[in-house]
Amino acid sequence: MDTGTHLVIGFGLAGLAYIDPVVAADPVVSTAVLIGTVAGSQAPDADTLLRLRGNAVYVRNHRGLSHSLPALVLWTLLIAGLLRLSFGELPMLHVTAWVFGAVAFHVFTDLFNTYGTQALRPLSERWVSWNIIHIFDPFIFLSHVLAIFLWSLKLARPEVLFPLLYAALALYYIWRSWLHHHLEKNLYQKDIGYEPGDRYTLIPTIHPYQWQIVKRKENGWFELGEYRGGTIKWVDRTTCHAHPAVDESKHHPNVKALLYFSSYACAEVKEKPWGYEVIWADVRYRHRKNYPFVAVLLMDHEYNTLDSYVGWVSETNLGKKLRAGVY
Repeated sequence: MDTGTHLVIGFGLAGLAYIDPVVAADPVVSTAVLIGTVAGSQAPDADTLLRLRGNAVYVRNHRGLSHSLPALVLWTLLIAGLLRLSFGELPMLHVTAWVFGAVAFHVFTDLFNTYGTQALRPLSERWVSWNIIHIFDPFIFLSHVLAIFLWSLKLARPEVLFPLLYAALALYYIWRSWLHHHLEKNLYQKDIGYEPGDRYTLIPTIHPYQWQIVKRKENGWFELGEYRGGTIKWVDRTTCHAHPAVDESKHHPNVKALLYFSSYACAEVKEKPWGYEVIWADVRYRHRKNYPFVAVLLMDHEYNTLDSYVGWVSETNLGKKLRAGVY
């Protein structure tokens, strides 16, 4: 989820903690839990600081170790320990349990997005992304904002309000999961261009009944489409180029970072007077006819690197990320 949604979830879990009599009975404990759940709901994304070491490091590692199984424990112990130092005597079993719930819930909700996490590390380095909930879901965000507003004005008791909120969210997640599975499983029946071997990935948008489609052809190429109103509209096709420059580009750290993260990358080669421009794009993130998540490598005719970039970019500012004299 996005940072704002994780933040309101942190406050929501603090409200939910009032079902714990130990938390509800002591304002000091409830304050410590509030700080702990808000911090715990943000902690796994502290790896955003990896941007300081370069985009390749960030792309390869964001939502990786920081969202892993050991990290759940480490974040919890770190935050609980700081609370103990700050507040003194606390019922640490209860406080630690709510902090852990916030950290774990952060990682759990991220699994439902397209970006995904490496939540199974160290058991597996596989990226787990279920493609069920958009990174910003208006229902999840606004329902939390409304509940927090009612709580802050004392218009509803938190021990009643927040269990109802999270019961509704549980039903929402179940419904979205069923809907995604049902639609994705039957996409081939609605695709008049279906061929044996085609594989479909349904990707959520901010609109609950509109989806993007990635169809992987048996030859490794992709077709991109939209699903709305029960019909498919194909909008683009990517031709993944086979070229020595593509093979050479796979050894560059920026391209390796993108390929480590995504199995939906497709390469395009453009020949230039000075050599080759190789553009790897993650086709899952098509936006307004562009593919903004890319790894770009500029090479001379002997495949020596002239410049490179990996990360999010628009078509208008790509040239600013690379050498103006070359690009």
